[in-house]
Amino acid sequence: MNANVYLAYDYPVLGAFWTAVWIFLWVLWVLLLFRVIADVFRDDSLGGWAKAGWLVLVIGLPFLGVFVYVIARGKNMGRRERDHVRAQQQAVDDYIRETAGGPDYSSDVEALAKLSEIRAKGDITDDEFRRAKEKILH
Repeated sequence: MNANVYLAYDYPVLGAFWTAVWIFLWVLWVLLLFRVIADVFRDDSLGGWAKAGWLVLVIGLPFLGVFVYVIARGKNMGRRERDHVRAQQQAVDDYIRETAGGPDYSSDVEALAKLSEIRAKGDITDDEFRRAKEKILH
């Protein structure tokens, strides 16, 4: 029981700081690596062999491959990411509109045209036409 434990002295504050910095840089590196790999797959202007070449370079020599990729093709990485996010948002918006049954203007126009034909034939009164028209437009 006489064994003294000096944890604070065994690992100084500066050592803890440098450990935190290295962990932060390692996490940042892993995120950059996966972002580059995702960008290789996302880029439609690259052919299959070019994608395979970039992947071999990035996975085989990760530091060199990522740095070369960022220097050579990093200028448009943000644009490709932005286009991908916009396409995803558009797909979500379209799905919500389709599921919720939001206003479909082409069907509204067709419904109004049919309603107008029915009124022209005299099958409904002007008041019924007005109420049906309000129902379609709202």
